[in-house]
Amino acid sequence: MSLPDIFSITASCSYLLATLAIVTRLFHPKGPNLVLVLLLGCIGIVAHTIGSSYYIFADNNLSFSLPNVISLVSLLITLLISGIALKFKVNLLLPVVYGFAAFWQLVIFFVPTGTETPLISENIGVISHVSLSLISYCILIIATLYAFQVSYINYKLKNKNLLAVNHLPPLMQVEGQLFTILAMGTLCLTFSLVVGFIFLDNFFAAANAHKMFFSFTALITYSVILWGHFKQGWRGHKVLVLTIIASFLLTLAYFGSRFVKEFVLK
Repeated sequence: MSLPDIFSITASCSYLLATLAIVTRLFHPKGPNLVLVLLLGCIGIVAHTIGSSYYIFADNNLSFSLPNVISLVSLLITLLISGIALKFKVNLLLPVVYGFAAFWQLVIFFVPTGTETPLISENIGVISHVSLSLISYCILIIATLYAFQVSYINYKLKNKNLLAVNHLPPLMQVEGQLFTILAMGTLCLTFSLVVGFIFLDNFFAAANAHKMFFSFTALITYSVILWGHFKQGWRGHKVLVLTIIASFLLTLAYFGSRFVKEFVLK
């Protein structure tokens, strides 16, 4: 077993323990032991970071193969949600992000890494586009998780199930955070597309046509959600459905073709 594999297994076990620590006490009268949960989560994040650095910076190349990108995205989302948990109650989100990170670290352990596609570039425009794309995707996925949390709290309140929301934040607070995060992610996505248009020569090439179509469609959908909320008062189920659609489109743009190329047509 190689050193990166050891870190991946360590991260997976830590994330899994953190998930169990919060799920088993989610409806406990005193709530989950947040100190224990975040301690286990931090151990997982550290091991995840070290393990991912070995895979991404393999053989002095910057390797952005699909498993590595998903691992990096899950790391960023886990780090952001853990940071948010220090100030706000996100008990519903923590087991989701920790659970997915645990699962993907196991995938990284079993997926062969010898067929990675390296990306080597000193072009600041390319690096900026890739970085902004990853950041915007992570932020918008977090917004999607928040949309689920808003819908869950709203559903439980309508059914007068106060026990289920006892250790969750107020509905209006979560909803406000949702649209703040959604606006930030939409802005980052806009900047990433503008940077790509300016600096990438093949931005509108035929090979990237589907990526541009799904990316711009997702951007328009996110923008419509924000317009609908602030101008028309949209909230609840409509926002959740549109956010899921937009995130699905963005996922297709970022990972759809790469999955086909790296796994289906390999």
